[in-house]
Amino acid sequence: MYEYALETKVGATGVIGILTAFWGLCGWLWVLWVLCLAVDHFTGTVAACRRGEWSSVKSRDGVYGKLGDMLVVLVTAALDFVAGVVLNSYALPFTYTVLLSPIVLAWYILTELGSIFENVDKLGARLPPFLVRWIAVLGKRVEGAGDAMASRMDREE
Repeated sequence: MYEYALETKVGATGVIGILTAFWGLCGWLWVLWVLCLAVDHFTGTVAACRRGEWSSVKSRDGVYGKLGDMLVVLVTAALDFVAGVVLNSYALPFTYTVLLSPIVLAWYILTELGSIFENVDKLGARLPPFLVRWIAVLGKRVEGAGDAMASRMDREE
């Protein structure tokens, strides 16, 4: 039993290490975001069913909203790619990899976590008030970081 558990842990650690080397941190943000999307949809569906308010129209609207979110993230990734191609074609003292994607992904992850908390609250779970505030504060920090970057870019024009 112990050897099996050890082999499983070693195997999982190896897979995670390989994926991290391949994806980097930004790749894990994508994975976390997709997981948050799925959990939010599931908890929202369960909460609506529990209250007798589930409707296929509302469910479809939720899926359409998430598809819109996915398009925004993909466009952000495309912007990062284009910025990288343009900036890396100059002799700069740094290499541009990603800038927008991690911030946008972090914002979407925090938004999804807030929505999951709302759904879980509707299911009757007790949420520590500090946890809900913590997510809100982190969301404001991420928005502040994005605004600060945009302001810097405005000044550089």
